[in-house]
Amino acid sequence: METLKSKTNRNKYNTSKAIDRVLKHVFGEEATHLIYRYLEANYSVKPNEVIEKIDLFSKGLEDFLSSGARVIELKILEDLYLNSGSLRRPEFERTWKRHDFVDQMKMLMQKA
Repeated sequence: METLKSKTNRNKYNTSKAIDRVLKHVFGEEATHLIYRYLEANYSVKPNEVIEKIDLFSKGLEDFLSSGARVIELKILEDLYLNSGSLRRPEFERTWKRHDFVDQMKMLMQKA
């Protein structure tokens, strides 16, 4: 039987991979590394710390991408929700309108 700690670690890993996957899909490998370097230099958020520092990740992404950050955050949440089967598209769109990115990421992490 899987322990709560191992479920949480697996969920963090999957969430981190989803963020990385979306960034690379949208920006490509090199630009994604540039974003991670910016976050680390300006917000002390290393790629492996994004989940633990999701609020700083969001702020740094907004500073780096300006209004484009919201689109990326939406893509990340969409990937997480839809690929996990947690929500169907109409439910996801209603949820997105009620909660911001950081709140939804925290909710997802609690569902571990």
